[in-house]
Amino acid sequence: MYVEWEPLRGLADNEARALLQMGKRRRFARNEVVFHRGDPAETLHVIRSGTFLVQATTPLGDTGVLQILGRGQSFGEVALLSSAPRSATVLALERSETLSLHQRDFDRLRREHRAATDVLLGLIVEDVRRLSDRLIEALYIPAEKRVLRRLADVADFYAKEGEPGEVPLTQEQIASFAGTSRATVNRVLREEERRGTLELHRGTTVVLDAEKLKQRAR
Repeated sequence: MYVEWEPLRGLADNEARALLQMGKRRRFARNEVVFHRGDPAETLHVIRSGTFLVQATTPLGDTGVLQILGRGQSFGEVALLSSAPRSATVLALERSETLSLHQRDFDRLRREHRAATDVLLGLIVEDVRRLSDRLIEALYIPAEKRVLRRLADVADFYAKEGEPGEVPLTQEQIASFAGTSRATVNRVLREEERRGTLELHRGTTVVLDAEKLKQRAR
């Protein structure tokens, strides 16, 4: 049941084991929805394998990509603190697996192991930091640089030693994730393709040189 979940690193072995042993393994097919915005919220998901896209609908009816998460990350932590419905829709970008922790089980664990509360607080703090960083970027970082940063972030999930990483995101999804237009994304990616950093295919981007992409994203 072991999973490299960052919040567990500060726990004693017995506490980490107790937390993970409560989880139930869930498997998802490519493009399968884990839950929709507005659904009842009762579980936290820890990602064992694969990647997940977190999105929400804007007041104008557009779909905004909020996060893309991979192995060792988690989503749905607010469900462990509140009975409020889901605030976003989450779907699997590829065949994926999670460890699902139910609210009632986590509440029981918190009563038995105080460190479980620290895990939950760590998740919330990390979310706040991530949102703060994205806000600063949106205000002060050019759109072209944001596109490169978001692509570099996601490319890490698909990187394989000695092989190109194929990112299964459309240009519309990359644009939404970076907070810019599809035209800007297409222009930036075409330029990177000319530089030899990546290749463009229908519905995917193959990153050929992740290190060079990260350098240009800084």
